[in-house]
Amino acid sequence: MKLSLSTQPLNTQAKEGWIVFVQNKKPLLTGKNPLKTLLSNQIKKSNFSGDFAQTAVFPGFGKVKAGHIILAGLGKGDAFRIETLERAAAAAIRAGKKAGLTGFATESAAGLKGVSETAFAHSVGRGAAWGSYSFDEFKTTKKKRGAEPSLVFAGPCKNAAACRRALAEAQVESEALLSTADLANLPGNFATPQKIANWSKKMAKETGLTCSVLNKTDLKKQKCNALLSVAAGSDTDAKIITLKHKGSDPKANPVVLVGKTITFDSGGLSLKSGKNMQWMQFDKCGGMAVLAAMNMVARLKPKASVIGILTVAENMPSGGASRPGDIVKSRSGKTIEILNTDAEGRLALCDALDLALTHKPAAIVDLATLTGAVIMALGHTAAAIVGNNHRFNQKLIKAAENGGERLWELPLWQEHKEDIKGTFADLQNISKSGTAGTITAGAFLSEFVPDNVPWAHIDIAGTAWEETPKAWMAPGVTLFGARTLIEWIKGMDIGNE
Repeated sequence: MKLSLSTQPLNTQAKEGWIVFVQNKKPLLTGKNPLKTLLSNQIKKSNFSGDFAQTAVFPGFGKVKAGHIILAGLGKGDAFRIETLERAAAAAIRAGKKAGLTGFATESAAGLKGVSETAFAHSVGRGAAWGSYSFDEFKTTKKKRGAEPSLVFAGPCKNAAACRRALAEAQVESEALLSTADLANLPGNFATPQKIANWSKKMAKETGLTCSVLNKTDLKKQKCNALLSVAAGSDTDAKIITLKHKGSDPKANPVVLVGKTITFDSGGLSLKSGKNMQWMQFDKCGGMAVLAAMNMVARLKPKASVIGILTVAENMPSGGASRPGDIVKSRSGKTIEILNTDAEGRLALCDALDLALTHKPAAIVDLATLTGAVIMALGHTAAAIVGNNHRFNQKLIKAAENGGERLWELPLWQEHKEDIKGTFADLQNISKSGTAGTITAGAFLSEFVPDNVPWAHIDIAGTAWEETPKAWMAPGVTLFGARTLIEWIKGMDIGNE
């Protein structure tokens, strides 16, 4: 998606489609635009209510320079979020593409109350790019890709230079998101640990990151036995991939992002139900979000030093697989009873968290599709955040809000930590009570990070992928979490970390 800014008003833009946002059933157009009356009458005549992400494509009525007008609903003003705007923009582009359109224009500010022109440009630009994406790698009848879609933001900006920077930022972030989505959407027989390692090395070389990969032999030397236990039943070896961006302040400690990257999760010997197991190709989404964030970091080059760690394995049953009741010693030295091999994500993460400490981090954030319990708690609209520092959690929640994502903080109390104490080892990988699954998983991970290092765990199990088509995207990965991470990292550059 090519994004650009024009100081000429929308009514001068000879494009295939104009995108007009609608809020409270009113078209959002600035000034005394005659198109307002035209569209208001059309809205009244049609069944278009302007609900969130609802779209309608109308012909240009022969009265405007656009071949079509695309209405994109934002719902009611009192329910508005940046997420609403980004998804509505994606929905508008998808509707336009379905109608065969590739060239679009929209107003630069669109008269949206409470949204700055730079925030508008950034959110709409990134949303439009996401709406232009489709994954058809394995379709034998896939359509030939035509011209690259484009979107012009038309009309004067109070600060044109700032708007151009916002669009450039949206362009860069979108390129990182879309390229990572191509990898993240690959099924388990293609997105193997080795494939992900090769992709990471190539991306790092192209963007200026440094990349290192620990293979099975290296992991044994590092005593990453918890991660190795996850991959014990697979024919593919586990890996830990580390990507580094060196910031401009050599004295500043890095922030470390850790992502669970289980390329396929069968549950191991604690085998999952066969129903819907195919979606477990997306158990790698925590790592994919970290990979996308590092891709964005590499392109944006923030002042902060950032390290991304992907803990990669396949969880399969076999004669060599870990058994319920097995005990392993993690890299930290703490011993773990494996009571359920389907609670493998925390085993993969705990060694990576201990490895993260060797970088003397200023803070650690881990992301994982960790528990089904988070879906019971929050559904598919938000991810849970658990951590050892309430203020740090709040910073990430604010970054998520700015990035068009949603986090909800859950408590982490001593009772939760007691619930994962082992009978025959220091810890067990599922709780004794069988309750508070998302929190006790976080409690387990908290045992591997000291209290003096700000740490947050984000459980994205309910938000990492879509199984059915949505107005703003086709089924597949959302890369949820990447937008939050980059907003947080960018905030450090302006002293808002």
